[in-house]
Amino acid sequence: MPQVTDTIRVENISKTYKVPEREGGFGAALRSFFKRTYKDVRAVEQVSFHIQPGEVVGFLGPNGAGKTTTLKMLAGLLHPTSGRAEVLGFTPWDLKPQYLRAMTLVMGQRNRLSWDIPAADSFLLNQAIYRIPDDEYKRTLAELDDLLELGPIMKKPVRNLSLGERMKCELAAGLLHRPRILFLDEPTIGLDISAQVRIREFLREYNRRSGATILLTSHYMADVTALCERVIIIHQGRLKYDGGLGDLVRKIAPFKLIGVTLGDAAEHDLSAYGTPTQGEEDGEKSYIQVRADQVTAVTARLLADLPVHDITINDPPIESVIEQAFEG
Repeated sequence: MPQVTDTIRVENISKTYKVPEREGGFGAALRSFFKRTYKDVRAVEQVSFHIQPGEVVGFLGPNGAGKTTTLKMLAGLLHPTSGRAEVLGFTPWDLKPQYLRAMTLVMGQRNRLSWDIPAADSFLLNQAIYRIPDDEYKRTLAELDDLLELGPIMKKPVRNLSLGERMKCELAAGLLHRPRILFLDEPTIGLDISAQVRIREFLREYNRRSGATILLTSHYMADVTALCERVIIIHQGRLKYDGGLGDLVRKIAPFKLIGVTLGDAAEHDLSAYGTPTQGEEDGEKSYIQVRADQVTAVTARLLADLPVHDITINDPPIESVIEQAFEG
């Protein structure tokens, strides 16, 4: 296997689709049989980034930004229109067997398990496809069972599993061959809060134990904040940001939210201390938005001037920060 420094290296990769278009109506449909009109849709345009071994990186963007298209190119399912990429030293769309054994793509909206048979049978099929020796297969399955609690659900037909149970089995099926690269596209989509938490805990522990590199897309910001120190943001196919999550907050939203609960029932005007705003942490608190470099001074003034019963200082909601990044 080639020796590499970066696990993933993407250089100016682009993907353009030719999409047929026509007006509505029978006449337009008839004319399209003889002459079709096509429109170029740029799904990904000149995107570049590098990812180091063992990193867990959030790959973010609104719907239609090009996230899934990029993951499919890195998994070898799509050829780019231009640009190049290397993953573990391989060109993904060459589909070399060594590469396919070293990566996995798990998509929360796609089902890789056979619907009418137990997940255990699909696991055995994956063992055969990846030619996993029996002792290694049993050892890996036991480890995944320990992390995901698969025992009670492996023998049920997949159609009878809840969404959370199915997602556990999907992850296990994708990890039986111990891939070094995980491409995860919305792995917690549609799950309830407790199932989301369990999947996040599993991914964090799997990364710690195996050192696998994870590139994760999600619309749940809790996934990103729980797992990723670094985020890559694309919008309309273009790279918008690549860096630390904390740096993004400081760059786009260089302010804090101060929440105060006052000790008396009287109403106090907090606009003299900052910009009044909404907060979701505690309905009894009143919140003001204050520049980060003024937090200490404003907090001191609040404590000196008002009967403060409780006070908190928080970063702005990460959802707001990401939304501003998309727009800006």
